Amino acid sequence: MNPNFSPTIRQLRAFVQVHHLRKLSAAADKLFVTQSAVSMLLRQLEEGLGARLFDRTTRSLQPTPAATEMLPMAERILRDVDALSAGFRDLAQLERGRISVAITPTLASFLLPEAIQRFMQKHPHVRLLVDDCAPDQFVSRILGEHVDFGIGTPERPGAEIDVQTLLRDHLALVCLPGHPLARLRNVRWTDLAGHSLVTVRPGYGIRSLIENTAAQVGVSLEVSNEVSFLSTALWMTSSGMGAAIMPSAFAHAEGNPDLVIRPISAPRVSRDVSVVTKRGRSLSAASLSFIETLRGTLVRRAR
Repeated sequence: MNPNFSPTIRQLRAFVQVHHLRKLSAAADKLFVTQSAVSMLLRQLEEGLGARLFDRTTRSLQPTPAATEMLPMAERILRDVDALSAGFRDLAQLERGRISVAITPTLASFLLPEAIQRFMQKHPHVRLLVDDCAPDQFVSRILGEHVDFGIGTPERPGAEIDVQTLLRDHLALVCLPGHPLARLRNVRWTDLAGHSLVTVRPGYGIRSLIENTAAQVGVSLEVSNEVSFLSTALWMTSSGMGAAIMPSAFAHAEGNPDLVIRPISAPRVSRDVSVVTKRGRSLSAASLSFIETLRGTLVRRAR
């Protein structure tokens, strides 16, 4: 026996079929190979193991005691291999699987519902987990591999993550129709001076963008209300507590007919939403399919 010998799957399949059928021709038909191929596989297996597995008679092959002892182990190995292959096939065909995604509650509320509904209708056996984390936890959830990927806007993309744009967006002003800035088609950052504003609190999402841009153009903003969620900023604006600065996609998604949405320019500040992954980590077929479903819902929504 060769101490370094390991039977191949093809050799074990040939052995099991010959053991059950007792004929090379019948085993060859079952395996969709030639009779000579089955004979060669058995010979290689016997030489590697250093044991005779079948006694040849004129009409059939009779298993030796070594073959009879080896059969249950060979069948168990082949069952495990078949189960493994079926498992990978199910994952590739989305018959089962698991997706975990990090996203802030604000983004999740307007990006995910339709996409999740469509995806689950098509792939009901894939489990989808949403980690609705705070903005300052977003990147760490991805880098720590607590999730497969994230959907959002990392404040300072670094070398550890890859970013693919999912939705092109920019900052906008949301106000009541009677607000002085509502009559402008494009609101400049300098136009915001002297107006009471509502936006997210320091350390959250767009706040650093707002402060850096205001400093760049030399305007002092009067932020009268700071919130943790943009949905809060919207009802505050609806109540007359001030105009809100937020990503335009969220404002449009809410679809409040009582509010006016105006782009803020000079400069126009991008706030793109991206698919964020840990560099070097591949996404599963289920994750890729969900991302494509999400892209599709955003395209339909934009029409």
